[in-house]
This record gives sequence, structure tokens and C-alpha cells, in this order.
Amino acid sequence: MAALSAGRAAARNLLRAQSLGTWRGLHASAALQQIPRAKSENAKSESTFQVTMLPGDGVGPELMHAVKEVFKAASVPVVFDEHHLSEVQNMASEEKLDQVVDSMKESKVALIGKIHTPMEYKGELASYDMRLRRKLDLFANVVHVKSLPGYKTRHNNLDLVIIREQTEGEYSSLEHESAKGVIECLKIITRAKSQRIAKFAFDYATKKGRSKVTAVHKANIMKLGDGLFLQCCEEVAELYPKIKFDTMIIDNCCMQLVQNPYQFDVLVMPNLYGNIIDNLAAGLVGGAGVVPGESYSAEYAVFEMGARHPFAQAVGRNIANPTAMLLSAANMLRHLNLEFHSNLIADAVKKVIKVGKVRTADMGGYATSLDFTQAVIAALDV
Repeated sequence: MAALSAGRAAARNLLRAQSLGTWRGLHASAALQQIPRAKSENAKSESTFQVTMLPGDGVGPELMHAVKEVFKAASVPVVFDEHHLSEVQNMASEEKLDQVVDSMKESKVALIGKIHTPMEYKGELASYDMRLRRKLDLFANVVHVKSLPGYKTRHNNLDLVIIREQTEGEYSSLEHESAKGVIECLKIITRAKSQRIAKFAFDYATKKGRSKVTAVHKANIMKLGDGLFLQCCEEVAELYPKIKFDTMIIDNCCMQLVQNPYQFDVLVMPNLYGNIIDNLAAGLVGGAGVVPGESYSAEYAVFEMGARHPFAQAVGRNIANPTAMLLSAANMLRHLNLEFHSNLIADAVKKVIKVGKVRTADMGGYATSLDFTQAVIAALDV
């Protein structure tokens, strides 16, 4: 017992040392490294910010057009450095990937659509989307699942946050055929990255005034891999006595989210589970078209849709819902400390949805993407 206690004490001391070292949780990540404001929060800023834009595939370009139109109407002081990276449109190469990374090194902030990943194997296991995230070390994906006032779903007044580690796990792109007809797909879990995402989650909860963090896992089956992730979460939790901590097995978590999602506050989990839970939770409040998301590294912040779908069947039909992308863009403006413009756009989007006269088909309405965009512009309080 003495040896066990000494081991736990050593782990706590190590975590405290690391929290002051190369990764300082949320405070050292781009999540809280906002651009210094040129004026007060309530004033329009005279500074101009460069933002990297990747329209992506499917309806991404149409959604980005909506963002540009709303930004123009709201006089948002942002200049987009637009790049096109697409495997399905033959616009993907190492050169284009490097150009995006170079743009990010300048801007530190990006707004991106879904870069579709083909299922066919063409000699490279890692998609360009995954390679971009790894190059930027976008380790933390954050999806804030919140009910929209005036839009009724099966569960209303939901407010929970899903935090996903997205640089390892099942998406490590390590697969091989060990024998004919036998494929091995490696799931990588490391102590360093598990500690990093756990601390990010607790720092996020502390910063945002949240009361509970739930670690989602499958350690009853994957005793070593998920066991390590769970152990790291438990060790980090000891450093945050004011934040309640509990754990839940992934399959039970899916059921509980459908039956009683109100029990959750902040959830933290490995890569694949996060991908699944992001989509499940988005469905609780209206689907992929209404939930914004963001990804962070120590240096960069990327804003995107919470549930990443290209919605290819809607391309050119003027039916895609711009809500999620507009809310993501508003969150990006808040990150840039453009509070006035952020609130202006977010409030306009929510006002249109609450009034209920202009809604796209996925929300039970008949409006086109253009109708919704124009309604948001009309609702801007400028």
C-alpha cells in the first residue's frame, strides 16, 4: 500500500510539473490564446485579421459563401486566405497541404469545411484531413451541443460539451495485412497525449464554469489501451478537486445520451468514441446542420462543423443549412476577440431560428440556403 501511495504521489507531482512545462492545458492552448483586442469588447475593432479558409467538399463551398455574405453585411474585419484541398476533386497534394500549413503559420486561425476522405485505398492510409490535423497538432476537438431556442427536438434545453482526442487512437493510420485475409489495425494510446487531453478537459471545465467531467472508455475490454487513458484521466482529476469526475463505458454512454442526456456536462474521450458521440449528440439537438465545432493545438485554432459531413447529395441544390457554419464562424470571431461581431452574427442566426419563419428542410422548413442567409443578414442589428 505504501508503494502504491508513493506511486500515486509521484504521478501527481509529475502532472503538476508538466502543467507548468511544455503543455499548460487550456491556458497554453489556442483555446485561450486570443488576439489582443484593439478596442473595448463593445466597440467595433479597426484591426483586420487574416483567417485561413478551406471550403472543403460537398456543400462546404456553399456554406462558406453564406459566411462571406454575412461577414460582408456585418462589416467583419476579417480577410480570408482561401485554399482548396480535396481528394475527391483531385485538388490534394503535398504542395497544397504545405501551402495550407504555411497560411496557418501566419494566421493561427482557420475556418474549414469537411475535407471528404474516400474509402478506397490508394497507397496512403492517412487522409489529407488527418495529415493536416497532425501537422498542426490539433489534439483537442471541442463540440458544444446546445439546444437552439425556439427549435423543439426530443430533448430540449440541452447543454453539454464533448472533448475528443484526435491525433491518435484508432485513427493512427497503422494498418497492415499480417497474413492473407488477416488485417491488423493498431490503436495507439499514449500516456502523454491522454494526460494532455484530460488536462485540457478539466481546464476547459474550470474556465467555462462547468461542474463535472465524464471520461468515456472501454477499459473493461481494452484493458491496457483504454485502461491507460482512464488511468490518466483519474490522475488528472485529482488535481481538480472542485470538478466532479466520473467514468462511463462507451456503449452505456450512447444509451444514456439518448435516454437522459441532462446528466452530462463535459465528456472527454479517445478519438473514435468522440467521432461517434459527436454525431449522436448533434442528432439530439437537430443534426449536423446546427452544431458548431472547433479544434485546438497549443498554437492553432480551427473552426468547423461539429458533426463533419460533406452532404454531397445536396451539392448545387441550395438546401444546405448554414447554421452550424455561421455559428462556428461566430465562435471564431470570439476567439479573435471580435466580441461585437461574434454576438451580432450569433444573435441574428438564433433570432431567425427562434422566429421560425425561415428554416431549411433539415429543420422541417422549406427555405433555401440563400433564403436563410438573407434572413440572417436582415436580422443583423447593425
